[in-house]
Amino acid sequence: MDERDLLAAERAVEIATRASVARVQAEVSGHGGGTCDDCGEEIEAARKVAAPFARRCVGCQEVHERRRAA
Repeated sequence: MDERDLLAAERAVEIATRASVARVQAEVSGHGGGTCDDCGEEIEAARKVAAPFARRCVGCQEVHERRRAA
């Protein structure tokens, strides 16, 4: 990995982090959608309390993690 690749990767992480923070701030302030990024269904209230940063419902998160592990 050369310096350009490293800078691009750092920039991508920064953008993703800012987007995540903005999403959580919107949800906490009551202006967020609270819907799963994958299926579009409402994220369960207990999950939002336990993990306010969650982008997926429990079912979709489990599928996502299985795919990453494979």
